[in-house]
Amino acid sequence: MEPILKVDAIDVWYGSIHAIKDVSFEVGKGEIVTLIGANGAGKSTTLNTVSGLLHPKSGSVTFLGKPLAKVPPHKIVELGLSQVPEGRRVFLQMSVQENLEMGAYTRGSASITDDLNMVFELFPRLKERCRQVAGTLSGGEQQMLAMGRALMSHPKLLMLDEPSMGLAPLLVEQIFEIIGNLHKAGSTILLVEQNAQAALSIADRGYVLETGKIVTTGTGKELLASPAIKKAYLGG
Repeated sequence: MEPILKVDAIDVWYGSIHAIKDVSFEVGKGEIVTLIGANGAGKSTTLNTVSGLLHPKSGSVTFLGKPLAKVPPHKIVELGLSQVPEGRRVFLQMSVQENLEMGAYTRGSASITDDLNMVFELFPRLKERCRQVAGTLSGGEQQMLAMGRALMSHPKLLMLDEPSMGLAPLLVEQIFEIIGNLHKAGSTILLVEQNAQAALSIADRGYVLETGKIVTTGTGKELLASPAIKKAYLGG
């Protein structure tokens, strides 16, 4: 089966810095695939290239069989690729419900009541706070809101950039449980995460990035069991 997302030998530069070096990977329908690596390894840069915020100097990104080289970011969202950015980036002055409604802007005048109910079922805390201004939410609640907002666009691929960053351990557990539930419900997910243990525990497959290159790949279980991965990323 053709993968939903195929990244083929991309090179990305920031000025004179070669940030991503010949990176290739793919995500199949219904999979959770994770990119793990230390801070600065190139994980977020890779996601931003997939979503059209950055452009590779060479190589290609193909989504649902369509090359994305000349597709602007908002059109990529319309194709069904949605990114939850690092640091949440919710609209702080808007209410929780208004933020969620913004997530459905690509869908025109279609009714979103069912989608709001779906998000409120996944994140009961957002329902309790639906009229609250997003800037007054805790970090964990803002992460839930950012994920809920992305789901409002009915993504065919959901990309999550460091969803556990800055969260207390209990909230990290909750966020990963929700990601696992989305996966069980059929969502396809590309997860970038510094918490390698949590990411590999729920991932079908993983790729390890070091200084802009993929150095190891395998199933989540294989990577969790690897002595080299344990030593480098799992404190083993």
